[in-house]
Amino acid sequence: MSTQRSGGGRDSKRTREEGPELIEHVVKIYRVSKVIKGGRKFSFSAIVVVGDGKGKVGAAMGKAAEVPDAIRKAIERARRAMKSVPVVNTTVPHEVQGRSDAACVLLKPASLGTGVVAGGPVRAVVEAAGYHNLLTKSLGSNSAQNVVWATLNALHQLKTAEEIAASRGKVVAEIL
Repeated sequence: MSTQRSGGGRDSKRTREEGPELIEHVVKIYRVSKVIKGGRKFSFSAIVVVGDGKGKVGAAMGKAAEVPDAIRKAIERARRAMKSVPVVNTTVPHEVQGRSDAACVLLKPASLGTGVVAGGPVRAVVEAAGYHNLLTKSLGSNSAQNVVWATLNALHQLKTAEEIAASRGKVVAEIL
């Protein structure tokens, strides 16, 4: 059970070498304080995004008294929360908008060679999912937690041409 770390801080990437190769991004770590009789009691919460880089991605939040424990809990929950998303030619199949509370994220397909044009939390989610060419715009709230959930909401709304054709009872050529 070896762990590789590159960098540190709140935007670090972690990769574990057990089971399938997964990409793990620690998006943000919050320090939370609670005022008690003896003073302040500090705890930590961490938002982590986990993906296989091939169309499966999940995110979760973990809370604990220490940062490593919060990250570990978040990673375990994110692995259980992983869902499949469609990747068509390294980009999204169509334009989509996801919302979570006051955060809104717009995802647009991009041509080959464009790269991922995205900010911190959105970039963490789409890179973990396996997108390499994508245009994004984050609107409204810039809270890392809400932006991650909005991005996942947008990715779960995506449908491929094959899925749309099957639901309508038509062939793909009629849809395109």
